[in-house]
Amino acid sequence: MARTLRAGQTAELYVVEVATGERRLVYASSELLFEAPNWIGDSLVVNGDGGLFRVPVKGGELERIELGGVPEINNDHVISPDGATVYVSAEDGHLYAVPMAGGAGRRVSNDHGVHHYLHGVSPDGSRLAYIGLESKDGKRITNVYTVPADGGDDVQITDDEFADDGSEYGSDGWIYFNSERAGHAQLFRIKAELVEQLTFDERVNWFPHPSPDGSMIAYVSFPPGTSGHPADVDDVRVRLLDADGQIREVATLFGGQGTMNVPSWSPDGSAFAYVAYPIS
Repeated sequence: MARTLRAGQTAELYVVEVATGERRLVYASSELLFEAPNWIGDSLVVNGDGGLFRVPVKGGELERIELGGVPEINNDHVISPDGATVYVSAEDGHLYAVPMAGGAGRRVSNDHGVHHYLHGVSPDGSRLAYIGLESKDGKRITNVYTVPADGGDDVQITDDEFADDGSEYGSDGWIYFNSERAGHAQLFRIKAELVEQLTFDERVNWFPHPSPDGSMIAYVSFPPGTSGHPADVDDVRVRLLDADGQIREVATLFGGQGTMNVPSWSPDGSAFAYVAYPIS
């Protein structure tokens, strides 16, 4: 079931300029709980009520994107580098490709015993990075996988019992993700068999989104002791991590789940989008 707003709650979509830290409200709703902005050209794409919508970056109204017969979706969706296709995670556990111009959706994922949660597309558009969830001996196991965007054999990138999530391609050949292999969720990246830890603080850090030029990472930071990536949490922070390991606070908000689950950078890397969920 798609999430809904609580009494007195509003979903607010913001764009923040990296150079100045200035943020601008693009769209707000007290009726539809929307989540997880992507950036495509002069529009932002969000999910809500099991569907997908776009809204102009400069502001305007939501326009529904037809999903071409794809089942109800969750908040994991990415845009192909050429803007022609949106890839989505559906509630049936599979990944689908949907033409932005309209047309039938196409299933991308395979049946191999995992529930698929999409997070990234490679810079050349040829592969998708996703989290595969399976149950082993009553435990929920999540690992990083990739699959060709046109369909084909899966490649398992991590193979462990740590809670891994948020797998996303960088422009530098690494796959970025968050993992509890350090005790609680921190940011990591992986290439071949090399794994590097990127954050080391007491906060619970999720969903690394490398900028198009690879110079910084936008991510969501939960208060210490948070389990998973829940919704409606106070003191959630949107942060930037630069190449020298310096952290910059961008916003502190009420939210978490849905705030910034997927890549949300502008194509030129000058800005990115996120969602807050204040309650009056």
